[in-house]
Amino acid sequence: MTGNFVQPTPSAYVYSLLIKHLLAPGIAYAPEREIVYRDLKRLTYRTLGRRVGQLASALVRLKIEPGDVVAVMDWDSHRYLESFFAIPMMGAVLLTVNVRLSPEQIAYTLNHARAKIVLVNGEFLPCLDAIKDKLETVRSYVLISDTGAPAESPVAFAAEYEEMLESGSAEYAFPDFDENTRATTFYTTGTTGLPKGVCFSHRQLVLHTFGLLTVFGLQPKQGRFDRDDVYMPITPMFHVHGWGFPFAATMAGAKQVYPGRYAPEVLLALKAKEGVTFSHCVPTILQMLLGCPAGKDADLSGWKVVIGGAALPTSLARAALARGIDIFGGYGMSETCPLLTVAHLKSHMTVEDEALLRAKSGRAVPFVDLRIVDEAMHDVAHDDQATGEVVARAPWLTQAYLQNPEASEQLWAGGYLHTGDIGKMDSEGYLQITDRIKDVIKSGGEWISSVALEDLILQHPCVAEAAVIGRPDVKWGERPMALVVLKPEFAGKAGADDIHAHVAACAEQGKISKLAVPEHILLVRALEKTSVGKLDKKAMRAKYCPA
Repeated sequence: MTGNFVQPTPSAYVYSLLIKHLLAPGIAYAPEREIVYRDLKRLTYRTLGRRVGQLASALVRLKIEPGDVVAVMDWDSHRYLESFFAIPMMGAVLLTVNVRLSPEQIAYTLNHARAKIVLVNGEFLPCLDAIKDKLETVRSYVLISDTGAPAESPVAFAAEYEEMLESGSAEYAFPDFDENTRATTFYTTGTTGLPKGVCFSHRQLVLHTFGLLTVFGLQPKQGRFDRDDVYMPITPMFHVHGWGFPFAATMAGAKQVYPGRYAPEVLLALKAKEGVTFSHCVPTILQMLLGCPAGKDADLSGWKVVIGGAALPTSLARAALARGIDIFGGYGMSETCPLLTVAHLKSHMTVEDEALLRAKSGRAVPFVDLRIVDEAMHDVAHDDQATGEVVARAPWLTQAYLQNPEASEQLWAGGYLHTGDIGKMDSEGYLQITDRIKDVIKSGGEWISSVALEDLILQHPCVAEAAVIGRPDVKWGERPMALVVLKPEFAGKAGADDIHAHVAACAEQGKISKLAVPEHILLVRALEKTSVGKLDKKAMRAKYCPA
């Protein structure tokens, strides 16, 4: 096929979109700006650049070649940030291991991805001990530790991380290669079947970073992120690249704070000490921070917090706004890298209840083609009423699951990536996710949104957490069942009848259909969650609604 293509002169440099080009600007803009790991480590961007080179050259000495998979098992740290850059920049593949999976699932992901080396925090040695004999491709291990070498180890280590870096050269020459080269792999934490490998190329990660910085940088004030912010993730770096912000914050040259293992007191202390201004997390983490003793009197004003991974309840949005937090929702999934939408406010907007808008999933970010479609892939009306499946196209969506062609074709049926989420869109372009297709409750011919019902239950002052699942019913097909965790101070003082009366009153006010009022409300001590803090409704259905 011929076409009107640009024909470069032989001496022209072909500038591929590679992750190494995300590292250079931060070092140039802010060489002395800090990257902080708990109260244990401080380094500058200039030092980060040297350590990235040292890590790459040390891995070469461990015989890592382009295309080899290097796995990392660590808490959020400066070491993880170094791995985000050094491993893909040398042409290898970074595998971010979900350390909250079961040992059997971790073994599966290491084998399925064909990992050659594992950089492992000493805290995970018991897990390694349980699976070491099942690992098929791992040939060596590197110890990560804040406290020195363990007295005993189930495996022999090829090196200790810091000693390995000291032996490496900071002058490592990172090569150019095709921008479509695979850079990262991680595994979905879906509640059905084996975890699926999700892969992203250098080009996709660079464009995702550009999209993220564009949508957040164009905001005049509310929800803005720029190089003067102080960034602290409260989303694990093993999950969807820590939502992509470690790449973006590094490119911007912003101060970064990495908290290691999440503990409310540590997170709040770091926020105060380091002046953190921008974070992201799932709703349960923010609820934990607001509700813990250390959070009661903490100054949280001006803290910009993006909520993703699950719907932002309006009750949580109101509670956060009352504490001065600039809270707002975002939406995406593992397969979308993940950014699709952000609930930024438009500057002209004056709304009576701002929390309702901030709790939406938001508007599509630049480069994202977002649609709400029926079963025939026809668009539904953008009237904030009609619902359908959310499908998308963007330059950073995963193109296929690793070694899983059948699931890949299902994901991309009809040429759009199928999210499996049901949503609606208003005339201003704001998306609202109303449920997962597999979680929507079908009762007497009516679809009941478990997300909307959960939101209403969470508005009761006694409720800390809530989940709604479909309970099989001979007459109606399904009926909603609510699982509720009370706030500690209301334990024994409130009951299921109080929750039922609250929801019934909402139905009388027309906020939900009367058919949606749950007949079964159980008070429970805790809700089942996935490894990344999402409600695990499959586990709940198995526990509370056995077949």
